[in-house]
Amino acid sequence: MNAAQFDIFLWAMSGTALVVFIALYFVKAGYGMFRDSRWGISIDNKTAWVLMEAPVFVVMCLLWWNSDRRTDTVPLICFLLFQLHYFQRSFIFPLLMKGKSRMPIAIMAMGIVFNVLNGVMQGEWLFYLAPADRYTEAWLRTPQFIAGTVLFFIGMGINLHSDNVIRHLRRPGDTRHYLPAKGLYRYVTSANYFGEIVEWTGFALLTGSAAGAVFVWWTFANLVPRADAIYKRYKAEFGDEVGRRKRIFPFIY
Repeated sequence: MNAAQFDIFLWAMSGTALVVFIALYFVKAGYGMFRDSRWGISIDNKTAWVLMEAPVFVVMCLLWWNSDRRTDTVPLICFLLFQLHYFQRSFIFPLLMKGKSRMPIAIMAMGIVFNVLNGVMQGEWLFYLAPADRYTEAWLRTPQFIAGTVLFFIGMGINLHSDNVIRHLRRPGDTRHYLPAKGLYRYVTSANYFGEIVEWTGFALLTGSAAGAVFVWWTFANLVPRADAIYKRYKAEFGDEVGRRKRIFPFIY
């Protein structure tokens, strides 16, 4: 696609994220603790996560491989950082899951569509549409690249640690819900989501791209309403034990 078409694509993605953001305050996505049979046929959670997350990894690989810029230093680094997250999310995270939870095919299908579109959005910019003189090696020394990279790894660390806390809340065979209380869960009820928002904010900074900013907006639109629903669920189940924790942003919301 050309630059004008890409701009329209970004606006369309941004507008859709706004609709999703509003809708998710009224309709709980039926997976995880909110799994609901009304969402239809479901499949094994591990399989669903692989099928849902792997497409973005594959799309980015294809766009990178077919680009004349695939050996350019800065696009290559941005690509590797992006793929680092999605390799873990697609092929490691599902294997670490415990229990026998299931995910509705409808939820998985929506995730696949978004991930394919996001792969196109990030890959088209990095490997085809960014001005030829944008990502020279001098970019690696800019404050935004350095700060963005630091934020990216901080967010990834928070996300991975928080996922680990959640995985170890239950013993084998236990199906009860517990209130996580380690790490940033002392301050928010959705620390893993906070980490992911920080991570992709860092990616948007280090790429300095509108595509990265739209991805942050999508991450926010998807996870903040989800965090609100989780907070309310915990308040209903654990009451005063939730204490002064916020939903997703420490000390703020």
